[in-house]
Amino acid sequence: MSTKDFLEKDYYKALGVSKGASADEIKKSYRKLARKYHPDANKGDPSAEERFKEISEAYNVLSDPKRRAEYDEARSLFGAGGPRMPGGAGGQFGGFDLGDIFGSTGSGGRLGDILGGMFGGGGGGRTAQARPRRGADVETEAALSFSDAIDGTTVPLRLTDEGPCKVCRGTGAKAGTVPKVCPTCQGSGQSSRDLGNFAFSEPCATCRGRGLVVDDPCQACGGSGRAMSARTIQARIPAGVADGQRIKLRGKGAPGERGGPAGDLYVRVHVAKHPVFGRSGHNLTVTVPVTFAEAALGADIKVPSHRGLPVNVRIPAGTPNGRTFRVRGRGVRRSDGTVGDLLVKVEVQVPKTLNDEARAALEKFRAETAGEDPRATLLREGGL
Repeated sequence: MSTKDFLEKDYYKALGVSKGASADEIKKSYRKLARKYHPDANKGDPSAEERFKEISEAYNVLSDPKRRAEYDEARSLFGAGGPRMPGGAGGQFGGFDLGDIFGSTGSGGRLGDILGGMFGGGGGGRTAQARPRRGADVETEAALSFSDAIDGTTVPLRLTDEGPCKVCRGTGAKAGTVPKVCPTCQGSGQSSRDLGNFAFSEPCATCRGRGLVVDDPCQACGGSGRAMSARTIQARIPAGVADGQRIKLRGKGAPGERGGPAGDLYVRVHVAKHPVFGRSGHNLTVTVPVTFAEAALGADIKVPSHRGLPVNVRIPAGTPNGRTFRVRGRGVRRSDGTVGDLLVKVEVQVPKTLNDEARAALEKFRAETAGEDPRATLLREGGL
């Protein structure tokens, strides 16, 4: 984005949220609007495509806590009408040098990197040159089966984002022609205005910040050199992902500008339920029915394991309903290579019908085990 865009565009308004909106509120609004205005759902509608680009640009800034803080700071200091702090001589405000805030050193995390060298120093300050720009981060979603989420898989993802125009290959010029260095800014992409106490740099009005002009623009992109395009990538989803987890794929986002690196791709995973197994962190869970006799007398039972042979579980005599047993190493693989466990919960089944022999046997069992009422303590304490 240009310096002018960064200062003048209201990203909160674009997403329909307040300035104090939480990260979840911003994400929820973005996903709702992105689905509504996605080019695939509005084929042939340029206004929807433009709105989608506006929404994506706003989300790329507001979803990143660091960039959002810098955006808020820039808007508060340099909103419409220029700087709002007391002026001073020599490109200073209130006794401190603007270069301390807007300088360009280090890895690029400072406000000056986003504003793109907005200020030149009073009396001989440098003019910002058009620099490579990192591509935007992109967010998408993927639906996985329960088994694929546990084992890991590769899924195709269809993405729609802005990148170099395929017709002109990003030059903005019609086939057979080439762009020229902008005569106004001499290729810097910036023009400078003298406001008295300091010089204010802004995108060149002639080339719109590109540093290049074209006499015969590409009809596909209108001379901008950028266009929305669809692409399909193969994304590797690691083993053990959970429902709702957000996975970062470096360098798989939107292409950069002027040789800059691509952004990152964030994939939100949705995992389908399994008819037998559940998950608790890196452990698998399963509920297994057992008979009253097995619970009372003890038994060895077979229990299913995920994509493996059944395992034997020893049920000791007198096992109560709902007791959980642990089978080690039959769960979900962790990132460090270790594997979680299988948690087996037993559920005692009560027969719905009995033949005469079974009923007589149970009547005899009841008579033989008659004793203190198991609910006596409950009733006694409940009456206090």
